[in-house]
Amino acid sequence: MAIVDVTDQNFSEEVKSGTVLVDFWAPWCGPCKMIAPVLEELDNEIGDKLKIAKLNVDNNPETAGRFGVMSIPTLMVFKDGEMVSKMVGFQPKEQLREWLDPYL
Repeated sequence: MAIVDVTDQNFSEEVKSGTVLVDFWAPWCGPCKMIAPVLEELDNEIGDKLKIAKLNVDNNPETAGRFGVMSIPTLMVFKDGEMVSKMVGFQPKEQLREWLDPYL
C-alpha cells in the first residue's frame, strides 16, 4: 500500500477503518525528513496490515489542533477511527516496529 496524504477534509474518512499510522509533519521539520524514509520502509514491510498516512500540519491546522499536536513529527495510531497510541519525535525503525506490533 502506498503512503497517503490526508487533509482536514478527508482525515476522518481515511482513519475510520482498520489500523492507520498518521505522521503529523511539516516540510521545514528536520526530524520529519529523517523519519520519512523509515515510514517508506515500514510501508513496504507491513503495508498490508497497516495504512500509513501523512498530514502536513501547516496546511491542516484543524486536525493537528484537535489531536493536540504540539511538536513534530508526532505519530499516532488509529484503530477503527479511535486514537490508541501516540509517539513524538524521530524513532529508529526497530523502535517504531516494536511500538506498532501490538496494533497489527
